[in-house]
Amino acid sequence: MELRLLVTFEKVAAMGSFTRAATELTYAQSSVTSQIRALESSLGVDLFERLGSRIRLTEAGERLLPYARQIIALADEARAAVTGGGEPAGTIAVGTMESLTSYRLTPLLELFHHRYPGVRLALRPTLGDATRQALRVGTYDLGLLMERETEHEGLESEVLTEEPLVLLASPRHPLAGRTGLTAAELAGAALVGTEPGCAYRDLFEAELRPYGPVFTEYGTIEASKRGVAAGLGIALLPRIAVREELASGALVALDWQPPFTLFTQIAWRRGKRLPEHVRLFVEQARRLVSEQRG
Repeated sequence: MELRLLVTFEKVAAMGSFTRAATELTYAQSSVTSQIRALESSLGVDLFERLGSRIRLTEAGERLLPYARQIIALADEARAAVTGGGEPAGTIAVGTMESLTSYRLTPLLELFHHRYPGVRLALRPTLGDATRQALRVGTYDLGLLMERETEHEGLESEVLTEEPLVLLASPRHPLAGRTGLTAAELAGAALVGTEPGCAYRDLFEAELRPYGPVFTEYGTIEASKRGVAAGLGIALLPRIAVREELASGALVALDWQPPFTLFTQIAWRRGKRLPEHVRLFVEQARRLVSEQRG
């Protein structure tokens, strides 16, 4: 079995498509098809079932996949050790979300840019469910999650920190300065939200649902902050994302504590052997987030 054939097989399995795998590998689709046929011929088994425009792994393909991933990871680690002069090297595909990329990861990105130039970080913006699924199928190496649950099927995860949330308003908002706010009072206000699928947005909406809340979706944290500052509504956001606005007085915290807790976590596929450069990312993420807490 040639390594390049295993790489192509793993990518097709992860993407669930010959076409998408060809795009990721920068191959012609015909080349991907030929390589899969060559691998099937060398093993004497079919690895994929072709179902019209869809494909799925055969039983033999399912058995081969974990071995292929281990072989690829070991080859990457060996290549980095031999050619990199001992310096960490390789690509890390990281599924993450806006609040973590913009407000938690900046020191980590700077560190890798300056100290570990051989490591290429590919940040993929996805929310919780999509990130977890991409980790399970091997599309991502690591995922950064902000979730209430800390155990995820098929994944190993490590809690980096509890992520405080704050309910925000303009200083001129009618609820600013009020004490003992209730969910019913909040549901009656104009509500600004990030996109559905974001854990704190979904949990906040579920908490207010009995009172018929209506959210205006601003999509991103930055857009939500601007809308709130302009007096267009109130929003629940991670405190780390609004520290400057709270300090300057552009936004104020309302007197309401969410009855749920979110945890920022780093996760990877259960049973996956993390190469050296990926382990380094996990270690540095753990250290830097700990420093941010301090």
